[in-house]
Amino acid sequence: MDPALEELKEIVTSAMGASVLDTSIRKGELAIEVKRDDIERVLTYLRDNVNCQFKQLIDLCGVDYPEREERFDVVYNLLSMTLNRRIRVKVRTSGEPVPSVTSVFSTAGWFERECWDMFGVPFVGNLDLRRLLTDYGFEGHPLRKDFPLTGFVEMRYDDEKKRVVYEPVKLTQEFRTFDFLSPWEGQPDLLPGDEKAEQNKAEPSKEKGA
Repeated sequence: MDPALEELKEIVTSAMGASVLDTSIRKGELAIEVKRDDIERVLTYLRDNVNCQFKQLIDLCGVDYPEREERFDVVYNLLSMTLNRRIRVKVRTSGEPVPSVTSVFSTAGWFERECWDMFGVPFVGNLDLRRLLTDYGFEGHPLRKDFPLTGFVEMRYDDEKKRVVYEPVKLTQEFRTFDFLSPWEGQPDLLPGDEKAEQNKAEPSKEKGA
């Protein structure tokens, strides 16, 4: 066990008290789970405390666990360049708004937009919570485990209307039939010259000198 991480865990848990729900050390990183409503206070402490100095928010992302009552984790990955340490902070939500941390880390603005776009987790206090990776007319949140692989709508450019139009997803029946073969089995000749390989298989091999 890394003594430095153990010391950091003690510092954070003693300072944050009941705000810390769980801690773990895995693969050289400390992870802590905190109360959702206390996330701003915890991140401010981790940023400003002289023993922590986690000045950089490297990433903020969501994780979906559909079997849980509080199905979503919002994960904050922090880096201390001064102390050469990393820490992972988590909060849980079943869809209730999570306090925005843009007042603590300005970079959180775009990360929170991405998390809302992909998982549907709202962040109260984010003044620019718009879709980031999908289109404004997109339906649903693509990284949820219950989101259909085909999506709900498909888009195309309409030459007559001279604009992009959205239509319900349509799957041709042939694409619904699977033979469970490997991608290379049962394939017809696709490239010029492939027929020569089939001819060579059909002809008996000739021994040298025959």
